[in-house]
Amino acid sequence: MSYQVRNFDSILGMEGFSDTLLKNHFTLYQGYVTNTNKVYDLLVEMHKAGITSAPEYAELKRRFGWEFNGMRLHELYFENLGSKKEIDQPGKLAKKLSEDFGGYQHWESDFKAVASMRGIGWVILYQDNLGGKLFNQWINEHDVGHLAGCTPILVLDVFEHAFLTDYGLKRADYIVSFFKNINWKVVEDRLR
Repeated sequence: MSYQVRNFDSILGMEGFSDTLLKNHFTLYQGYVTNTNKVYDLLVEMHKAGITSAPEYAELKRRFGWEFNGMRLHELYFENLGSKKEIDQPGKLAKKLSEDFGGYQHWESDFKAVASMRGIGWVILYQDNLGGKLFNQWINEHDVGHLAGCTPILVLDVFEHAFLTDYGLKRADYIVSFFKNINWKVVEDRLR
């Protein structure tokens, strides 16, 4: 198994995101893909050699979640960027946000509040695969805080590398730019 680096050059030139910031971010993402493949290959070799009770095997198993989620979350993040169109108000996503949050504005204010919390991590709008309900969730690191049985609908990276180059410590300004560039069609297509 080998994961391939995906090309997200189509989002270069977005308003509020310098090409330098995005290219640096793409390079970081490429590292997650590379490390996902390396850790996976090491785990397969260790398993074949019967080295599954060693502390190194256990630590690599834990590390795989970090690298894999770092890879996948960046892909979801880059995918849900690159459009200037507003959310389709009569669309199924807007209706679902209204149903679960009392309206788009209520959802947006909650999502932005979560994104503004102190700390590094991710903010994800999830949909519960069983109940269908939408939740805004803080993810600490890449592998801590995910809601089991839920699908990421909208992903926002709030690690400093996602905004420091362009915004310094002004995370709130970065969040505003993020909202100006959400590709709502991609987000709506993720909704079940």
